[in-house]
Amino acid sequence: MIFAHKIALDVTQAQEAYCRQAAGTARFVYNWALSEWQRQYDAGEKPTTPKLKKQWNAIKYERHSWLHDIHRDAHAQPFAQLQAAFQKFFRHEAGYPRFKKKGVHDSFYIANDKVQVQGKRLRIPKRGWVRMREALRFTGTLMSAVVSRTADRWYVSLCVQLDPLPTPGENQAGRVGVDLGIRHLAPLSTPREHIDGPKPLKAALRKLRRLTRELARRVKFSANWHKPKRKLARLHARIAAIRTDALHQLTTRLTQASQAIVIEDLHVKGRVRNRTLARAISDRGLGQFRRMLTYKANGSGTTIIVADR
Repeated sequence: MIFAHKIALDVTQAQEAYCRQAAGTARFVYNWALSEWQRQYDAGEKPTTPKLKKQWNAIKYERHSWLHDIHRDAHAQPFAQLQAAFQKFFRHEAGYPRFKKKGVHDSFYIANDKVQVQGKRLRIPKRGWVRMREALRFTGTLMSAVVSRTADRWYVSLCVQLDPLPTPGENQAGRVGVDLGIRHLAPLSTPREHIDGPKPLKAALRKLRRLTRELARRVKFSANWHKPKRKLARLHARIAAIRTDALHQLTTRLTQASQAIVIEDLHVKGRVRNRTLARAISDRGLGQFRRMLTYKANGSGTTIIVADR
């Protein structure tokens, strides 16, 4: 089983400039491949990502000499991402792939043969060692790394293939039921026990509205427009981080303490259509809770039982 550990990076000014260049390269290649796909399809051809990658490799260094300064994975992986996007589109799991925009989900890929981690250090090709805020907590085979930007901070997501999965220990209880809600995040089946998680969006709603109004009053793309935009991005990142941290602690506690967990098959997408409860449901992160609980249960040997609606 493959687990990912996302760690914040302490980058210098030169390292941040390289990360921006590598993320811009990945975005540029992805948009080129998507544009070429559409052009060939409109011309009556049958484009495929292997063909597009072969065309790109034949012209990339001739037309764009600056690619020599960026490691190869940054401008090779976008073709695999485009192929995955079209596969989801053909399976009716997602819409038609869109062009990427600067500053939105900036990231680049590093293959396993180039990833090196030593304690609290990560080696990025053609840039050198970068400090991490914490050490990698998983032990296993390092598969890949994705460096991404959230607000004004850079992170690395390290994918690790774990050793054989453990079996439930003797210290784990038998079975526990979890009923997710709005008033209490997770009322448990044990007598009089319920877990109250934070409501980060509700707590920051007043500041969020103020920054949104401030941003709307500025001239777009001006220097004074970028200031509240950065503050707003940091606030959204903080809200998501508080919610994710609470869900991580809860799901880890449940999977480590129980041999079997019973949860309800909630239709979260349908519930958020209720205008009265949509914000409160989204603030709880019910869908994210089930996703975390499922993969952590697989990693700890815990059984997940989904009760019918």
